[in-house]
Amino acid sequence: MGIDPLEIGEHSESGARDGANARLNTWVAITIALLSTFLAVCKVKDDNIVQAMQQAQADKIDHWNFYQARNLREDVAQIAVTELQLAAAAAPTAAQAAYQRAIASYTQVATEQAQKKNELKAAAENDQRTYDALNYVDDQFDLADALTALAISLLAMTALTHKPWLYYVALVPVGFSVLMGLAGLLGWHLHSDLIARLLS
Repeated sequence: MGIDPLEIGEHSESGARDGANARLNTWVAITIALLSTFLAVCKVKDDNIVQAMQQAQADKIDHWNFYQARNLREDVAQIAVTELQLAAAAAPTAAQAAYQRAIASYTQVATEQAQKKNELKAAAENDQRTYDALNYVDDQFDLADALTALAISLLAMTALTHKPWLYYVALVPVGFSVLMGLAGLLGWHLHSDLIARLLS
């Protein structure tokens, strides 16, 4: 029985194709493993960012609540001053000194409450700035997550179809995912407002 040269050619092509597919699958596996590891690091940082955002939001709410309480105390003190001034106008001369002491005391309370109220307002506004800064970084990590999901989907399709060009297409979202993750980790000023609005 003779050896068919066509059969040898087919086996040779099939072996080369299998080898190329195995190499492509290896690159896909390595890329997914590295991307998943990087995403895990980003996820830890992102979770800490989210906790800090929640704390900043809680602090802001607390400060605005205390602001409202101080505002109410200031209003009450000012009303007391007005009432005492009106009562002092009709009071006898002997009672004037007592009225003036009470007016001075409530005036001081109103002044103190106004000052503390302004401090609380500044603290609440600072909490909002902190929240916005943290949210900026959180958006970067969210975008990295979305791009990673897209990249892994394309890499899975590459493993199924064995199309090398699809692997190179998948590297585009991989690259942008790593870029956004690094931006979040290293504090780079890199952000897409349009995409962040779409994802929010």
